[in-house]
Formats: sequence, structure tokens, C-alpha cells
Amino acid sequence: MGDSFKARDISLKAQKKLLSKMSNKTIAKNFIDGNLASVLDNLYSLFKGYTGNKKEAEKVVKNIIKIVVKINILYRNDEFSAEDLKVANQLRNKFNTIVKTVISFFEVAFTFDKVFLTKNINDCRDLLKQLVGNHLTDKSLGRIDHVLDAFTDPAFMEEMFRPESPHRPILQKIIDDMSKAFDEGGI
Repeated sequence: MGDSFKARDISLKAQKKLLSKMSNKTIAKNFIDGNLASVLDNLYSLFKGYTGNKKEAEKVVKNIIKIVVKINILYRNDEFSAEDLKVANQLRNKFNTIVKTVISFFEVAFTFDKVFLTKNINDCRDLLKQLVGNHLTDKSLGRIDHVLDAFTDPAFMEEMFRPESPHRPILQKIIDDMSKAFDEGGI
């Protein structure tokens, strides 16, 4: 009766361990659709072009992939409670607001509002950490901070939405993919 062995717990641990051993391309094929893969490829190009640092750009994208895949594994294994699922719904709504806002800021010149966007991204960060806080390690929570810190960097944000920014062609591709995902119900 006091035996705490549970096959489901072992299975989840094995999946997380296997995830850490898989290549990013293998992970992407199993958990990320073509549209999201295109967004991630373009985010890599965007961060690499902005920072001039290939390793940092790779780290941001790898951390996004790890976060998305771990959340997907938790969801597929019914690890989220009813309360967690409510938070996940709030997170999805907040993320949709961010995506729509980014699209609007890009398409309508001089509408960029750094304070508004930063607040919404940080609200998203709080909801994401609330969702996964009881399920993932501090290292994974650090990955969330790393990614969202990159997106909320004031200089980065200003450069991305500056009408004459040299990064606009890559950002246009990201915007197109995000719009397509909205149209197809993928966000």
C-alpha cells in the first residue's frame, strides 16, 4: 500500500529524459508543425541578424523549442489540473493578444507601444510560469526568462518596429506566418 511506484510517473520522466537527448530537428518533427518551424527559423535569423551572435540566436530558439515541447508532453500526459487548464486558457488568450498586437504594430507605422507590449509579454511570462511552475525545474523556468527577456529587451523591440529597420524583411516573414496560423486556427 505504501509503495510509491507509478508507471505513469516513470513514463513521464523517461519522456523528459529522452527529450534532453534528442536533436532539435527530431523534436521539431514530432512536436512542431511546419508553420511554427518557419516562425522559429525566421526568429533565429532575426536574432542572429540583430545580435550578430549565432550562439545566442540558437540558444533563444532552442529554449523556445524545449519549452513548447515540455508543455506539450505535460498536456499529452494529462499532467495539468483543472486549475492549470484555466491558466493555460488565460495564457492562450494573452498570447493571442500579443500576436495580434505585434501584427498591428508591424502593419501600421508609428503605432508601436513598448510599454503596452512589454506589459503583455510579462503577463504572459507570469501565466506561463504559473502553468508549469509545479511541473518543470528551475532550469526550465530560467529558459522561459531567457526567451522572454530577449523579446522584451527595449533596444530589440524598438529596432524591430522602426519603419526603416533592416530586419523588416525577416519580421515580415514572421508576421506572415503568424497571420497564416491565425487564419488556420493554429494559435
